Amino acid sequence: MKPRNVFDVAVVGAGMVGSACALALARQGLRVALVEERAPPVWNIADEVDLRVVALAPSSVALFARLGVWAAIRDARAGAYRRMHVWDSGNGAAIDFDAADGGAAELGFIVENKLIQQTLWHALQNEAGVSLRCPARVVATEDDGAARTLRLDDDGRLVARLVVAADGASSPLRQMLDIGAGGHVYDQHALVAHVRTERPHEDTAWQRFLPGGTLAFLPLADGRCSIVWSLPPHECRRLREIEETAFLQELGCAFDFRLGPVLSTSARAEFPLRLLLAERYIAPRFALIGDAAHQVHPLAGQGVNLGLRDVDALVDAAAGAAGRDPGAVTALRRYERRRRSDNTISAWGMDGINRLFRSEFEPLVFARGLGLRAVNALSPLKQLIVRHAAGR
Repeated sequence: MKPRNVFDVAVVGAGMVGSACALALARQGLRVALVEERAPPVWNIADEVDLRVVALAPSSVALFARLGVWAAIRDARAGAYRRMHVWDSGNGAAIDFDAADGGAAELGFIVENKLIQQTLWHALQNEAGVSLRCPARVVATEDDGAARTLRLDDDGRLVARLVVAADGASSPLRQMLDIGAGGHVYDQHALVAHVRTERPHEDTAWQRFLPGGTLAFLPLADGRCSIVWSLPPHECRRLREIEETAFLQELGCAFDFRLGPVLSTSARAEFPLRLLLAERYIAPRFALIGDAAHQVHPLAGQGVNLGLRDVDALVDAAAGAAGRDPGAVTALRRYERRRRSDNTISAWGMDGINRLFRSEFEPLVFARGLGLRAVNALSPLKQLIVRHAAGR
């Protein structure tokens, strides 16, 4: 029997990606420690819908289903979207996606962050192969070749053959291992709120490209829409602070009143946006996943989905490692090969789209209108885009 502080894997960070990783590794028969500074906030169906929501792609839904948590999430409060309509304010060109065209029931689901985190946390508390260390914070780490040691702020120690950092974009663990990260801070913030419109959202995710950024209306389970509006910081702050009636009118105009007047809004909040890419994903007995490895522009809603695809790839590599050594160099290199290129392409792809559709240079506005119309007319190309977004 192993000592109580010795594990196959230690995951640091119990957000959606870290929690899913810990649970998935334990389901593969590995002994897992999950280190987190604070327990996730409590979700209650009687509470207002969490302002932070994610658009779960089919690949993420499939992972949660394998972990046995998807039914609880879906039945609690998840809004399916079956269609997507994207249009350009500069030229009127549009592109439409419909799940039925690919024989699927939906393109994805809009779900509150807090609901997913709480559901995963409950599953972890009942998972025999997981040891929760909360509240606890990693203050140092050392590698001796066969395992990596984590020193905690309560003077405790954990020893694991693999340490997984899922501790966010500022990742203290990434910094402890001197892994650099490139990218840039966008001159945009995301304004988020939940709004009610005159007409129903039609189970459709709506997105309009505007000169200042993108405006998305995402369908919630309660009939409202969650908005994510990327704007220059000063404009985001102004819209967050203005009187509600004026905000609703400006929001309706920006959305071209596609669902009629915007009738009401929840509280409004804003978040800064950035692009971040770690220079490498692995070190001896160590791997980065989720925001610790990459952050992308939210215009396509791929951030969390990319992180959950990291989980799939890491679990596959670690559980299938020769000799069942999850921190073996060959396993970690296999994980990095699978995920780094996909994440890099996605990050810079979203960055390029953001730059392209913010431009007001007339020849470029005309050209991208031609491009959108051409893609919309080519069903095989649209299905290719849908399959990539779905993680297939």
